Amino acid sequence: MMYLHDVWVNWFEGEENGYSVCYFHEWRKEDGIELLDQVPLLYITQALYNYIENDMHDLPKGLLDSIYKRAYVRKGQERTMLDYACVVTDGNDIVAIDTIGYQIPIRKSRLIPRQEHLVFDMVRNTKPQSFKFNENLVEKEYHMLSMTPELIFGLTRRERQLKQLLMMALDQLRTTNNLEELRYWLTEWDPKQYPFIRYMDEEMVWNALLEGVRQGWSNAHEDLCAKLIKGQAFLEQMWELEQNPEQNTSKQK
Repeated sequence: MMYLHDVWVNWFEGEENGYSVCYFHEWRKEDGIELLDQVPLLYITQALYNYIENDMHDLPKGLLDSIYKRAYVRKGQERTMLDYACVVTDGNDIVAIDTIGYQIPIRKSRLIPRQEHLVFDMVRNTKPQSFKFNENLVEKEYHMLSMTPELIFGLTRRERQLKQLLMMALDQLRTTNNLEELRYWLTEWDPKQYPFIRYMDEEMVWNALLEGVRQGWSNAHEDLCAKLIKGQAFLEQMWELEQNPEQNTSKQK
């Protein structure tokens, strides 16, 4: 068993998509950084890595057994054992995981660059371990609240968060499915379509709106998002968290 020591992690909890687990250059000062005093390192197959990084399924029993109570987190002078935590790599990418006692990767984190280089050096002359798992689950199903990577890649952390927020607001709009309301928001998004919008039914309006906003991110997306969430306390709170966020650009680690 290979181990890493003094590993800085920035846990993202409940994220099923790897694109939501931010790399070091997008960590922020207000993020809760932890220090893993010791953590097992597993070099695994690409299929299993994708299964772990991009979903929230049960981890293979063999993997869980191999890492059981082998990781420790340090807070000040206190050293606490973790039930199931490790760092996994397929030789191309790396993610740290912690199940917080369950069998699924509840928390995920990237590593700082120096430790990423160390991981790649450690596995360079070794072969990936094989663990039995349900490979039928590798083919992930995406939907509006879990967008395909193609709709996310190239966006900053703030843009990704706001796009997710926009999709949550649109999901609520779709649930209500009020024709006049849908027409209003499509007109807000694309005023040039107004002469045609009044002849569209719910399905046509919804498809036009969703197709219009799902690609990329722009000031128009941000304006629509701000208007859609107005008066919804929970969504407004999420919006506020993404206004002028400070990023952690520390080079000390």
